[in-house]
Amino acid sequence: MEAIKRKKIVEALKSSSFGEKVNIKGWVRTKRGNKTVNFIAINDGSTINNIQVVVDMEKFGEEILKPITTGACVSINGILTESLGKGQSVEIQATEIELYGAADPDTYPLQKKGHTLEFLREIAHLRPRTNTFGAIFRVRHQMAMAIHNFFHNKGFVYVHTPIITGSDCEGAGQMFQVTTLNLYNLKKNEQGQIDYTDDFFGKQASLTVSGQLEGELAAMALGEIYTFGPTFRAENSNTPRHLSEFWMIEPEMAFYEIADNMQLAEDFVKHCIQWALDNCQDDIQFLSEMYDKELVERLKFVVDNEFIRLTYTEGIEILEDAVKNGKKFEFPVGWGTDLQSEHERYLVETHFKKPVILTDYPKEIKSFYMKQNADGKTVRAMDVLFPKIGEIIGGSQREENYEKLRQRAAEMGVPEKDIWWYLDTRRFGTAPHSGFGLGFERLLLFVTGMANIRDVIPFPRTPNNAEF
Repeated sequence: MEAIKRKKIVEALKSSSFGEKVNIKGWVRTKRGNKTVNFIAINDGSTINNIQVVVDMEKFGEEILKPITTGACVSINGILTESLGKGQSVEIQATEIELYGAADPDTYPLQKKGHTLEFLREIAHLRPRTNTFGAIFRVRHQMAMAIHNFFHNKGFVYVHTPIITGSDCEGAGQMFQVTTLNLYNLKKNEQGQIDYTDDFFGKQASLTVSGQLEGELAAMALGEIYTFGPTFRAENSNTPRHLSEFWMIEPEMAFYEIADNMQLAEDFVKHCIQWALDNCQDDIQFLSEMYDKELVERLKFVVDNEFIRLTYTEGIEILEDAVKNGKKFEFPVGWGTDLQSEHERYLVETHFKKPVILTDYPKEIKSFYMKQNADGKTVRAMDVLFPKIGEIIGGSQREENYEKLRQRAAEMGVPEKDIWWYLDTRRFGTAPHSGFGLGFERLLLFVTGMANIRDVIPFPRTPNNAEF
């Protein structure tokens, strides 16, 4: 083949340099035609849109075209021309075709027909080639860029917190252990407990469920930081909203009170969603047409509305009034109960018709590190509630008082030996500080309109599933 510089399909489709010689490479989506002319739709992943290649069968014999079926990978030289067909402005008149790799039409599972999302999870190694997952993973990339862009422009420092932790203060029952011990011959002490002295770290170690605690340490020196990395939870939850491996964004800010924290969270999610609307139009439009007709409207709803600030107590009163007026919830409502998604969505979608930030939760249902209010009953927690999703962000002002934090940890059964280093930041130059956590995949569910969290991560890890 003549050596011509490759042009990505996203660039070729925008070009008006008709008559130019171009090279495109990609995978065949469809091929149709007759003995005179063939039309091949090619996609290279750079856009959801295919480019049509017109093949004059007088120039190319049937033998050349026969192995070029759906799924095959090709390199094509041709002339960029204005398209007369519907739905595209440019096409390529092929001059040379090279087959990189055929795809046996009898066994290639992604033929031109509808496939269920459940089936595509079984072939997660191939599903990025579909329109749906090409769109989702391009949006995922753009959301990662939006997150880094937001924090970088605000002067935050990106901190890499450890994936392996020796602390079980988050609850060891839901953590994956990391070990080099021989599981078939575990050494135990006189009490019958596993002896970790010969293990790699010399103590029990696990995969982290959060980078928050280490993030706080960095914020006590660098001021404003954020983490963005994988986190793990060994929770046996087979639901459309849970993963065993997921990504978390966790900013921590010195000198932020709870009001500052709420404002940052609102600005942050609005920035990310506006970024999606600005940079993912084609992919979001496709996902909207295929899966969720109200997607774009819902994204604009978040960007265009000021978030309501509401205390947990006020929220409970609204929900209790709704129940008195005939509203039926699956889960009970009452002060002291943890709100379920149905309650959160009622506040957002029905009562206020705006996103809501709920604050000042009962201390019994929140973590030990949250700052206690003067009433002795509530803590300065905050949850950001969205339509369709419910809680998308959870955070708080952190307890900066050494004695209060130490006492609360003891009350909640967190061993001091596991968090001595965390307590030290309250002994040496303590300061008011706040932070929050956003589950990346939860954000992607909202931005893509997908219904199952397993469809917004390339290779989902869930109970009894660690394929690929």
